[in-house]
Formats: sequence, C-alpha cells, structure tokens
Amino acid sequence: MSLPKIEEARKLSDEELAEQIIQAKRQLFQLRLQKATRQLEKPHQFKHTKHKIAQLLTVEHERKMAAQKSASTTGSVAQ
Repeated sequence: MSLPKIEEARKLSDEELAEQIIQAKRQLFQLRLQKATRQLEKPHQFKHTKHKIAQLLTVEHERKMAAQKSASTTGSVAQ
C-alpha cells in the first residue's frame, strides 16, 4: 500500500475533509490500542495514518489561510 496523495485530500469538500480528519484520528487511536494489547499486525499503518492526518490538516490550514487572505483583501478594498 502506497502513501496517500495530497491531491486526493484537496478534492474533498470542507465537510468531507473534517470528517476524514476525525476518521483518521480514530484509526490512529485504534492502532495505538492494538499496539498496546499486542494485536497489531501491520505496524506500517502508523506511518500511513500519520501521513494522511498531516496531509488533511495541511489542506485544512491552506483553505483557512486562503479564506483569511481573501477576507482581508476584500476588507481593505471596501474601505
């Protein structure tokens, strides 16, 4: 299984993005629980899940910054 691509995260809507972040964090919790109980069979999933969370949070931050920038640009033009 290859690492997820950031283009896939950029195609998501804001609601889907938030949902995916929550889902990935839950998956990471489950992996930690499996590791603690020695039931983890695929330790590489930690890397994949952390990578996916980082991508999703990056896209979320990019969108917030773009919205903030457009709001500040619009606000300065209106004055």
